[in-house]
Amino acid sequence: MTAVRLLVIEHESEDPIGLLGERFTELGVELDVRRGHAGELVPTTVDPSEHQGIVVLGGYMGADDDEEHAWLTHTKALLRWVVETDAVPVLGICLGHQLLGSALGGRVARNPSGRAIGLTPVGLLAEGHADPLLAGTDGALALQYNDDIVIEPPPGVTVLARTSDGAAQAIRYGTRAWGVQFHPEVTPQTFGLWSGVTDEMLTATYAAEPALRHTWAPLADRFAALAAS
Repeated sequence: MTAVRLLVIEHESEDPIGLLGERFTELGVELDVRRGHAGELVPTTVDPSEHQGIVVLGGYMGADDDEEHAWLTHTKALLRWVVETDAVPVLGICLGHQLLGSALGGRVARNPSGRAIGLTPVGLLAEGHADPLLAGTDGALALQYNDDIVIEPPPGVTVLARTSDGAAQAIRYGTRAWGVQFHPEVTPQTFGLWSGVTDEMLTATYAAEPALRHTWAPLADRFAALAAS
């Protein structure tokens, strides 16, 4: 594979790149992790010769809580720029998915169905079955943990998957930017650190770990290949 370096935006120490990071490292992908919560610089553009892709992780804050978390403004500016220029591929996870929605003119709000937490099947739509990143994941288990959703997606996007209550579970913005409301990166160890996770949920997640790795490690392979191309 062509040498690949990804810019990773981390919003809290209890949601690192985890499982995806393990696989990226196995592939020889270099990760430039910017910890906005620790005061590290989040750029508003990237040089494609230095970073061939961007991954924006999850966090407890809201997508529009810029006043309390100033780096979110830079993150959204970066996401707007990269989608408008199609400079490099992007993967936004949970909060990252919501930041994409907000940055591009959608609306993020509390999920009317309440908090989504635990193992959730992926509900691909027809467009998702043909998607270069998510094809083949229909019905696969993923971890969700979110209070907010992209309740009104921006105009012109492609919704790839929905949860059983109809919420957008995965969206493609343009040709090479994806937002997923679930957490393909989270290990059971990390999930167990989050508030509200019951012993029953954690036991189920540990039992599902082989299946989660089997499904979501290849997501890293596909994203790395897109970045390399």
